[in-house]
Amino acid sequence: MTDFLLRAVVAGLLLALVAGPLGCFIVWRRMAYFGDTLSHSALLGIALGLLLNLNMQLTVIFICCLVALLLVLMETRKSLATDTLLGILAHSSLAVGLVLLSFTKTQIDLQAYLFGDLLTVTNGELLWLLGGCALVMVVLLSNWNALLSFTVQPELAQVEGLNVARLRVLLMLIIAVVVAVAMKIVGVLLITSLLIIPAATARLFARSPEQMAFGASLSGCMAVAGGLTASWFWDTPTGPSIVVVAAVLFAVSALLKGRQ
Repeated sequence: MTDFLLRAVVAGLLLALVAGPLGCFIVWRRMAYFGDTLSHSALLGIALGLLLNLNMQLTVIFICCLVALLLVLMETRKSLATDTLLGILAHSSLAVGLVLLSFTKTQIDLQAYLFGDLLTVTNGELLWLLGGCALVMVVLLSNWNALLSFTVQPELAQVEGLNVARLRVLLMLIIAVVVAVAMKIVGVLLITSLLIIPAATARLFARSPEQMAFGASLSGCMAVAGGLTASWFWDTPTGPSIVVVAAVLFAVSALLKGRQ
């Protein structure tokens, strides 16, 4: 197996393993549009990295986390509905990012960032992904019961003495980190799909939250394997191919569930 294909396989499977359980929380809390907002803001991080000559991965993580914290702050004031706030943040950050890109002299392949190119992942990007995924997985596993209680019954979690505000911030931050480190793999426009579709597929058959998390990771790994295979043999774009395979898995699972 060639080096670039091996890096692609490792990076894709790493992302799928982490995106599975994290995507479950997104589905349970109906935060799909929040993922879109973070993915749009990632483009602003790219623009800032190029404009200020900084490490692009760091600027993307910083911007995604900043947008997550800004949303938490805006939600506490309750002046506007959450979906309205998400719409404002998503389109504003995307527009600002595109404007800033026009001031940079560096030529970049914008399509690779929008739609991802898993086969071009470098050793450095793989290390960033490994570090980010390891951090998110440790935080997720150590706070699993608290996050699950907060997600299912936030009022009861507060009565039990859990710090609901801290858990909300923690969940949004780890989602932000995953979106940031996965940007180069499936692209800023498709990362939300990889978070949501495998989790939705697993939800059809799961009988417990843990089963759903495991099933989402498994479905994501199958989507990555199928997408890479299609890209290798038919020269299709890698990121969209992964999402298409994930969508096919969901459709087949839905049909099987319907027959049962």
